[in-house]
Amino acid sequence: MMEEQDPTRERRERRYGAMVRLFWLAVLAPIVGMVLIFTLISAGKLGYMPDIEELENPKNNLASEIFSADGQLMGKYFLENRSMAEFEELSPYLINALVATEDVRYYQHSGIDALALPRVAMGVATGDMSKGGGSTITQQLAKNLYKMREQPATTGGGSLGRALNLVLTKLKEWVTAVRLERNYTKDEIMAMYLNTVDFGSNAFGIKAAARTFFNTSTDSLKVQEAAMLVGLQKAVTRYNPILNYDNSLQRRNVVLSQMMKYGYLSREEFDSLKVMPIELDYSVQNHNKGISTYFREALRQMLMAKEPRRENYATWQGQQFREDSLAWSNNPLYGWCNKNFKPDGSPYNIYQDGLRIYTTIDSRMQRYAEESVEQHMSQELQPLFFSRSATNRNGPFSWRLSQQQVDGILHTSMRRSERYRVLSEAGYDSAQIRREFDKPTPMTVFDWDSPNHELDTVMSPMDSILHYKYYLRAGFMAMDPQSGHVRAYVGGIDYRHFKYDHVSVAKRQVGSTFKPFVYTLGMATQQYSPCYEIPNIPYTIQMPDPQPSYTPQYSSSRLDGGMVSLKQGLALSLNQVSAWIMKQFTPQAVIDIVRKMGVVSHIDPVPAICVGSAEVTLFEMVGAYTTFANRGIYTQPIFVTRIEDRNGNTVATFEPRRNEAISEETAYLMVELMRGVVDGGTSTRLRYMYKLTNDIAGKTGTTNDNSDGWFMGITPEIVAGAWVGGEERSIRFNSTADGQGATLALPIWGLFMQKVYADESLGFTKASFQRPAFELSVETDCGKFRQEENQHGNQNDPFFP
Repeated sequence: MMEEQDPTRERRERRYGAMVRLFWLAVLAPIVGMVLIFTLISAGKLGYMPDIEELENPKNNLASEIFSADGQLMGKYFLENRSMAEFEELSPYLINALVATEDVRYYQHSGIDALALPRVAMGVATGDMSKGGGSTITQQLAKNLYKMREQPATTGGGSLGRALNLVLTKLKEWVTAVRLERNYTKDEIMAMYLNTVDFGSNAFGIKAAARTFFNTSTDSLKVQEAAMLVGLQKAVTRYNPILNYDNSLQRRNVVLSQMMKYGYLSREEFDSLKVMPIELDYSVQNHNKGISTYFREALRQMLMAKEPRRENYATWQGQQFREDSLAWSNNPLYGWCNKNFKPDGSPYNIYQDGLRIYTTIDSRMQRYAEESVEQHMSQELQPLFFSRSATNRNGPFSWRLSQQQVDGILHTSMRRSERYRVLSEAGYDSAQIRREFDKPTPMTVFDWDSPNHELDTVMSPMDSILHYKYYLRAGFMAMDPQSGHVRAYVGGIDYRHFKYDHVSVAKRQVGSTFKPFVYTLGMATQQYSPCYEIPNIPYTIQMPDPQPSYTPQYSSSRLDGGMVSLKQGLALSLNQVSAWIMKQFTPQAVIDIVRKMGVVSHIDPVPAICVGSAEVTLFEMVGAYTTFANRGIYTQPIFVTRIEDRNGNTVATFEPRRNEAISEETAYLMVELMRGVVDGGTSTRLRYMYKLTNDIAGKTGTTNDNSDGWFMGITPEIVAGAWVGGEERSIRFNSTADGQGATLALPIWGLFMQKVYADESLGFTKASFQRPAFELSVETDCGKFRQEENQHGNQNDPFFP
């Protein structure tokens, strides 16, 4: 007979079993739930999560850095001014300040600080994670790298929905933080974090911040500087030392206090540091500042260039455009970013990819070039031009212009201005725009005599246009004739106010600096000696019907009425001698010569090119003159030697294009001719004023009505050229004594060479031009030449024995 079961006991057992199940459900459900949530988060089912490849290659907008040939950082291209610093480059003070302030158990946890979890709960409860977040440095790195955002509430609303999203965000940070800790060392995570922080003032990352606020490197930060930067992370505006000095000082001292609390500073050190003021060397970095601004912009345009559209080739202007484009496209650097691709198949981007671009510029020579331009223009030439303009009824413009012509120039400049474009697009009519241009307006204008060459003033925009017309412009470039490396590049007098580049963009008439190309044709094809003499008379070149004959203006000199040698003709820049040579050949023959020497600008095949009517860039002229210094070999000017990616891998190297343009003998004969220009011609002030005694060959150039002044100078080690002129060709000196190339441009060259030779670290030897090892086919000693030719003209010339 079975024992009857007690109903009460049965109920107790069922209740107990239920409680056990509930207990295990309560224990296991959160665990299973958390595992499920973390699995879904890791799989990206609850929003974006980086995969392993992205963790190995985190993406940032990294600035591309431009380095000089001597290793100096010249500038950057960036959307965000961010450069990567390695852990070894970080000051220990910086590491200690960050750990003491942000994550004191950084070196003990694995991405998540368990002891800080109560603060996380507090943050969720209050709905404000900023007051109780407890994020480790690794978690903050996760947020910075992958820009996680709070997800919109999917269940409920109000405070509950916000709390759920805060939890989800925090859980995503945890997963990413753990992944980071698995893939990187603590030192790497520390460096990555400091590289991703926004410090304000256009400084992204610690490297940019150290340079912006203290003009120093990350490894040279002092303890109080490191504390200020770490404190700045809490709120980049509230604690910015420029905007809120007292707040910044207080916050810096909080960081110093934390460092003392955790043993990184002694009490004595803290007490002495907290009373120190914040001493800044503040400069917001941008594209208008730093060394070689014009060069950096020219380099940017070359790297980012795109091939011209073929429909632009149809017209004459299109043909000129095509030739100009070839000047760059023959250079492998032209359009490099659009022709080369990263491993993911996308083209390189100089604003985001953190490239390291190693240029040919020597920072010392660049500095000397910029100083020489400024010294000559601000101290000598511009004061003279102001003085001459004060007595001219048209101010900076030629006295020959009518008032109507002057007004027309100013009106055209107004219509080309950015202000005019903005007003026009806003719907203003012509009369309204003119009234706006006549209203006095606060502005900052360029002024040589003001601090930093900027003057805060009030003037009408129309008056500002006239103000800028008074300033003469300049360009200068120097290069190594053997390697093709451009060593110095100055495209104007101040990039902030005068963006137009007078080295590789502006084309101006070259004047007599073109004459050596004409003489080169004579030396190369007829084997004339530099001592060959012709009657010093005007020469007329017959033109095809119905064009009138062409006779260049006769150049008067001390040799009028007699015979003149080719060397004397070039030294004194006599138009009639150039015309005589041109008469022996054709304009196209001269153009063919200069094409071999790297000049690609459009040149009309007319006889007037013998006296310099062609319009060519300074970049092309300097490149062409290297042919003479380099024994007949044209060497293409280049800007860059190599490019590295963000990881230091070389992705491109560059070598100049070379070709034999003329024979070695012709090159030497041309050097002999141009040495005469310096020793006894239009460039003698290099000797008596600038005391340059080494071997120099060169040529001055002055265009019609003194609109342009040029000087091209060559030595065996440096070829350099300078141009000076007004924004408009009608802006000029009225006298040739003031407006010739020897006055306008030559002094820049002379000052530059003085500075270069004074710097022994550059290693220039003042070498002499070497005579070819073989016997020349013509005599270069004019005394012997005259005896052999039995000619008697000008034998007593003291300049040319």
